[in-house]
Amino acid sequence: MSFGIPAELLHWHGRPDAALVLVGLAVAYTLGWARLRRRGHRSLAALWRLAAYLGGLVSVAVALFSPLAHLAHVLFTAHMIQHQILLMIAPPCLLLGNPLPFVLWGTPPSLRRRLAGALTAGSRFRRGLALVTWLPVAGLLYTVNLWLWHHPAAYEAALHSGLVHDVEHLAFFGTAVLFWWPLVNPAPRRRWPSGGLYYGARIAYLVLATAQNTLLGAVIGLTERVLYPSYAPGAKLFGWSALDDQAFGGGIMWSGGHMYLIAILVLLWQAMESEGRREVGPVRVPMPPDHVRR
Repeated sequence: MSFGIPAELLHWHGRPDAALVLVGLAVAYTLGWARLRRRGHRSLAALWRLAAYLGGLVSVAVALFSPLAHLAHVLFTAHMIQHQILLMIAPPCLLLGNPLPFVLWGTPPSLRRRLAGALTAGSRFRRGLALVTWLPVAGLLYTVNLWLWHHPAAYEAALHSGLVHDVEHLAFFGTAVLFWWPLVNPAPRRRWPSGGLYYGARIAYLVLATAQNTLLGAVIGLTERVLYPSYAPGAKLFGWSALDDQAFGGGIMWSGGHMYLIAILVLLWQAMESEGRREVGPVRVPMPPDHVRR
């Protein structure tokens, strides 16, 4: 059922440059994952990590290569679905795969030794990573980037320039990775204070993210003027007005915020588990009386 959409918009979109990057990352990760398992690190190289990482790459491919990529140029709602994949699905999946050590072990030994230096404690890379994944910095970068690119002038510029559109997607994906990093905390892991502060700061971080996401979705979806006029012809293919398309797109953005709520629930569960372990204390095995042991 095509809803009158031209058939060429329903084809997969060829991007050899992006496809080569995704395939390279998939191969490097899978090789590293297999090598670590052969070395006996089966608990580190768990199957679910491989599935999460490859699932993240597949979601990026769906966003960039599937018919959704074509529809995103003609329908604002489709573009919002594409953005939600790049913001809410792909980054946490990739980070759950704990990518850096596996990709590192998937490279040739000579390259691995050179790259390993950047990951050592105290290196410039580690210091820079610690800065940009600090909760206030990561949240600010993510939020400012999200709002700036949804300004009508910036958004329209991305629609009319392939280069600007690629920069927009890289900015969305990159800041989303930074946003999710302190929540997933993959290697090289940063040491955080334990206890209630550990979880409370992250829950507050996610509550603020939910609020700004809801506000931006409301601003876009409830406004009574067309913010992105380039989508007006595409909306007619569905029998919608430009404002209908805009309202649906704003609703997609608002509903995407439920990913934050899922993360909040996970953190609450982890906090309760941690508190329960502290209350119980270490488990001690009682020793039998001396006469029994003799």
